[in-house]
Amino acid sequence: MSKRTDMDILRRDNYLNQLSGFIDKPLIKILTGIRRSDKSSVLMLLKQELLSKGINQENIIHINLESMQYADLDEARKLYAFVNQQIERPQKYYILLDEIQEVRNWEKAINSFLVDFDVDIYLTGSNSHLLSSELATYLAGRYIEIPIYTLSFSEYLQFRKYYFQEDSKTYKTAFLSYLRLGGFPVIHTADYTEDTAYKVVYDIYSSVILRDTVQRFKIRDVELLERVVKYVFDNIGNSFSGKNVADYFKSQQRKIDLNTVYNYLYALEGAFIIYRIPRYDVKGKELLKTQEKFFVSDTSLIYSVMGYRDRIIAGILENMVMLELKRKGFTVYIGKLADKEIDFIAEKSGNKIYVQVTYKLESESTITREFDPLIAIRDQYPKYVVSMDEQWKESVEGVRHIHISDFLLMETYT
Repeated sequence: MSKRTDMDILRRDNYLNQLSGFIDKPLIKILTGIRRSDKSSVLMLLKQELLSKGINQENIIHINLESMQYADLDEARKLYAFVNQQIERPQKYYILLDEIQEVRNWEKAINSFLVDFDVDIYLTGSNSHLLSSELATYLAGRYIEIPIYTLSFSEYLQFRKYYFQEDSKTYKTAFLSYLRLGGFPVIHTADYTEDTAYKVVYDIYSSVILRDTVQRFKIRDVELLERVVKYVFDNIGNSFSGKNVADYFKSQQRKIDLNTVYNYLYALEGAFIIYRIPRYDVKGKELLKTQEKFFVSDTSLIYSVMGYRDRIIAGILENMVMLELKRKGFTVYIGKLADKEIDFIAEKSGNKIYVQVTYKLESESTITREFDPLIAIRDQYPKYVVSMDEQWKESVEGVRHIHISDFLLMETYT
């Protein structure tokens, strides 16, 4: 394997194309996602794009706020003063700030940049709650969020071809490796064994837990937090509520306040460890407030913490489908139709798709359970049953069955 350099980063075109469309637009561009999802590389790719457009290096202010080089820039006034020193009016500058949450009151500095200078601003952050009250106050209507996820299956194949010259024609075999290793980019730039890969991911997990949950949300009982994490990980694909978690701990002779459960789940969401997917009543056309599902930002997090578990394969496959729908820009819900459940209802730009996910269609009862809820929906939007069955290509009353690896590689579903 040849050595790669910073100027030879594998392009993640989906994100770069999104960013390129916003260059010089009067919006702050904010890349968000779990640590090590490659936000920094996407920002570096953007810098290369700006240079290729003829923008001078001196007009690009690129700061990685996790670097010791910039450790002193820990609050808004210091960041403002540093950037102010780099700017020579009246030229236009491009400000690229990596891990902006490391700066206290950062939004005040960003707002001042917009007021005082001719700038185009790009930020990355590892906490979703950056985009809550602070930005609503200072930057309302002036920013666009671009979520950065770990590698899709398509990107995984590109990485394997780029770094190891693997042939993507064997993609169904490659899917089994992707299923077990997950999508953190660092795992696929070197030839890690499965055990070593999980150790790397566990280090990522530990860093996120410490820096983006425990420290940021001032959580005192770390052991209890990790128990909540393990409960969520062990129930991937199952609907539950904060009360379910509290009741479980009570059954284990461990009391936990319901508000504490919700605070912990909120913190884990903020750090992009988990995603909360709400439930939607298809018939009543309304969001329901109970029995949502939680999924993880990368399935390798589960394996690194809990070990590989075949028994949760159905939930893992659901997780992979949910992430792919999000990568493609869909808003995702869990569906309820009378007493039936639809794994995912996904909406984007006025279009909609319905998806059922299962491991194998091994019995008549499984086939009925997966197909019947979709057949009962009387609209013309696409409907899919996704599984790991290799042979069955049949559609049933307009509901299409597809292997999960093919589903993940589809460019469009609608």
